[in-house]
Amino acid sequence: MARITVLGQDGARPPVLRWIVPGLLLLAALVFLLTSWFQIESDAVGVVTRFGKFIRIEEPGLHWKIPFGVEVVNEVAVKHVNKAEFGFRTAASRAPRTRYDERSFPDESLLLTGDLNAAEVEWIVQYRISDPKNYLFRVRDPDNTLRDLARAVMSSVVGDHSVLEVLTEGRRSVNEETHAELQKLVDLYEMGMTIETVQLQNVLPPDKVRASFNDVNQAEQERARTENEAWQEYNKTIPLAEGESLKVKQQAEGYAVDRVNRATGETARFLALLAEYKKSPEVMRRRLWLETIARVLPKLGRKVVVDDDLKGVLPLFTGADGSAAPTGGGK
Repeated sequence: MARITVLGQDGARPPVLRWIVPGLLLLAALVFLLTSWFQIESDAVGVVTRFGKFIRIEEPGLHWKIPFGVEVVNEVAVKHVNKAEFGFRTAASRAPRTRYDERSFPDESLLLTGDLNAAEVEWIVQYRISDPKNYLFRVRDPDNTLRDLARAVMSSVVGDHSVLEVLTEGRRSVNEETHAELQKLVDLYEMGMTIETVQLQNVLPPDKVRASFNDVNQAEQERARTENEAWQEYNKTIPLAEGESLKVKQQAEGYAVDRVNRATGETARFLALLAEYKKSPEVMRRRLWLETIARVLPKLGRKVVVDDDLKGVLPLFTGADGSAAPTGGGK
């Protein structure tokens, strides 16, 4: 076959043909560079696979990979908390209020309780991807698998409680048991997830008996409120009475100690005086008399002391000039 060569007027190749090959090489190099770099967001990690085989995990930031489909990057949000809803769907969660889908999902919400009653249970499961490798490669569809596991666990836990427990005070127990059992299954299947919370939302009886159940629920709430008020009054009254009782007891004990100490001191004083009196009765008798007078006289106020042998008392009360003399005392 003859080869056709396009030549210019001077027998050389045209300039356009001379730049095609370098241009193609430059374009290939540019495409190579542009497709070799990738960016990982701050709340995610990048799982890099080469021909479908796991190679490495890249942290947030700018990284390099082999282009042209040799290495593929799957970005997994590991810091984002995901939510799975059961029995209801959120239509829009924008402010100022959240709108819910009006459709019902009885296959998810209608559960049988332990006392063979039916209840419509709506709940949510919040989870986070903790191991992106297991999340991508251990289970084919981890999100839907989690939904199936959550429905099975919630049905089992609700089946262990009565309908009144699920409707009233047993809700926390249901949440905790479902959380623990669901996490065990997720770890068993190595799904790479961490269950953050399991929370019951609306728990309602079936429509035909809803009015009666509402009456029972209201009665339970009234009973709980009355018990709380009674305990509040108890906690206010009993400590006050106990404190008053302790105060009276301590005052009585203090009074008893004071009386005993006083009696002991008086007894010791009397015995000491008695011993001295036996040694010198006359001296002790005079001393006791003087001590008694010293205590009594200051309390008498104005007083006159006269001699027993004095005959004329009147001149002592009248001065030489006929005025009244001081009567503060004299002998």
